Parts: sequence; structure tokens; C-alpha cells
Amino acid sequence: MMQKQTIHYLIGGVFALMIAMGIGRFSYTVILPYMQEASGFSRATAGYLATSNYLGYLIGALVVGRLPIEQKRVPFLQVGLIISMLTTAFMGFTETIIIWYVLRFISGVMSAFIFVVIASLVLDQLADNNKSHLSGLFYSGVGIGIAISAIIVSPIHAIFKWNGTWIALALLCVLLFVFIVLFIKSIPHSKKQWGNQSIPVPKMPPKSWLKWLIVAYSLEGLGYIVTGTFIVSIAQESTSFHGNAALVWFVAGLAAIPSCIICSKLAQRFGYVKILLISMVVQAVGIALPAIATNTITLYISAFIFGATFMGITTIVTTLARHIVPVNSHQILGYLTAGYALGQMVGPTVAGVLANATNSYQYSLVGAATVVIIGALSLLGGVKYEKSK
Repeated sequence: MMQKQTIHYLIGGVFALMIAMGIGRFSYTVILPYMQEASGFSRATAGYLATSNYLGYLIGALVVGRLPIEQKRVPFLQVGLIISMLTTAFMGFTETIIIWYVLRFISGVMSAFIFVVIASLVLDQLADNNKSHLSGLFYSGVGIGIAISAIIVSPIHAIFKWNGTWIALALLCVLLFVFIVLFIKSIPHSKKQWGNQSIPVPKMPPKSWLKWLIVAYSLEGLGYIVTGTFIVSIAQESTSFHGNAALVWFVAGLAAIPSCIICSKLAQRFGYVKILLISMVVQAVGIALPAIATNTITLYISAFIFGATFMGITTIVTTLARHIVPVNSHQILGYLTAGYALGQMVGPTVAGVLANATNSYQYSLVGAATVVIIGALSLLGGVKYEKSK
């Protein structure tokens, strides 16, 4: 039987990721076409707005990795979640683009901060209780948040327009926050010991190989975010796509929910580096698909592949890093997240400007897919360590 405390941490962790990532960060993707329609801003501006969020994510990741917050993670988490919810709500109270930039920036800072803190809290709790294999359940919070926001955004927008949608999502976050406060409590340090040694540790690359993991994860951040930012807009603008564009994002969220669990199982069975490499190659194919054709089938397949890989990749990377560096996990998670965020910051701006200049997302998608492939190739040197005895 799993400890009640561990179950509470898992549920609270899922809800925290829903607030900070699924809603606070990624709901922009599904609300973006409505905002563009109402305000008339360009693809480039849409890219800049996404980039301001990812610049904040980068700064948040850099800062949290250096903060001595080991004994204060729970109160820091709660403050971060409150600020995140406020930035989501305030998006609906203004139509001034410069204020949107500021709000998306602050939201990005909080997303990275919350992600690193809640990941270290939940993963440490799972490790302490020999339940590290359940990390995939925790990471499913991002996919659940994406799927829920994709379902409710269109009907809410039909009644309250795009600005009311932001506010409604913030209210949903408040409800989730109540459960987080109830479920995630500080654990006295004397009761905690990282990593029960009775669990066999899989063969891992050495610490010196971590630089390649950071390179690969940074390139992953640059490439995947092009699809993650623009796929709903691509569907909305496509004359050969039939149906509600928000459903494309729903498919991505739905595919993301079990992806973390599946990727964890595959990584344990066949090797973390190997499955990470394969996942990135598959993702690159999915990113490139709408560059070939933007019909209903290719967009749904692209969204499914995106959802099935992007959080699975994050799950594998963070688990792999914690196996290689099991002490002070929030520091290595911070560095990895910073590289990822740097890639994310560059991706939407370049893709948005390129799409504006060419009046098409085709070149942006091909470029993004190529970057992810390069990232996958940089992992090749790590596969040999998993084969060694």
C-alpha cells in the first residue's frame, strides 16, 4: 500500500503542473487565435508574446537552481502558484500588448520556478518511498491541464470572449490550489533520506556526459515549442483543415497524459538515453508533418505525436539527470530547465518572424524539426554506457 502522504504529493503535484504549465503556460496556444482575431496582431507579435513567456521561464530556471530553498520549498511553491494564477487572470483585464508582454514574462518565471520546485518535492517524496517509477503519473499533470483547457476554452469564449476565458481559467486554478495547500505539506528534514538503495539503479552515463544531455534538451526546447505555440493557429488558418482548431490542442493534451508513464516504462526496459533519442526523432517527424500538408489528418497526427513525446522527453531527461546526480536535485533540474527555456525563448520569435516574412509556417516547422534531430544525434555518445556491464 502506498503511503497516504505520497498519494497526496502525487495529486498535489499533478494539480500544480496543471496550474503552472497546462494552463498558465500552454493555454496561450489555444486562446491565441481568438486574441489575434479580436486584436488583429501579427504572427510575429504572437511569437514575441510567447518568447516573453519563455524568457521569463529561462530566468526563473536560472534563479531557482541557485536558491538555497531546500527547507522552504513548500511556502515558495505556494507563493509561486498564487503569482501564476494572478498573471493568468490579469491577461483578461487588459488589451494593452506591452502589459501582455509583462504578464507573460512573469508567468514564465513562475512556471519554471513551480516546475523545478514541485518536481524536486514530488520526485524526492517518491524516491524516499521506493516509488520513483510513478513519476510518469506526476508529469501527466501538464497533459491533463492542456486537455482540459482545450475542451473548455471554446465554450467559455463563445460566452465571455477571449478575456473572460483567461479569467475563467484562473478561477479553475484557484480551486486546484486549495487542494495543493491541503495535500502538499512540509516534511521535517529528519524524516527524509534520499533514495532507498534497495532499488537497483540502471546503468547510467557519467557526470561528464551531462553536458550532452543539456545540449540535447536545449535543442529540444527550441524545436518542440514551434509546434507548441503555433499548431492551433496553423489549423485555424488552414483552408484544408475542417473542424474546431481547439480540438487539435485537445488531442495533444490527451496524448500527453499517458505519455510520461509509457516513456518511463520504455526507458526502464530499453535504456533512458536510447528511448530519449528515439522519442526526439519521432517528435521531429511530427513537427515536420504540417509542413508537408495542413489538412485535418496531418494536423491531428502532428498534435498527437507532439503530445505523446514532449512531456515524455521531459520525464526521461529529469529522471536520467537525477540518477546521474542524485544529490541537490533542484540544482541540476534548474540547469536543464534553463537550457530548455533558452531554446524555447529563441524558437517562437524566429518561427513567428519567418512565418510573417514567408506568409507560411512551412519553413519554421522544417527548421524546428531539423533542430530536434540535431539534438537527438548529440545523445548518441550516451547509448554505449547503457550497453556496458
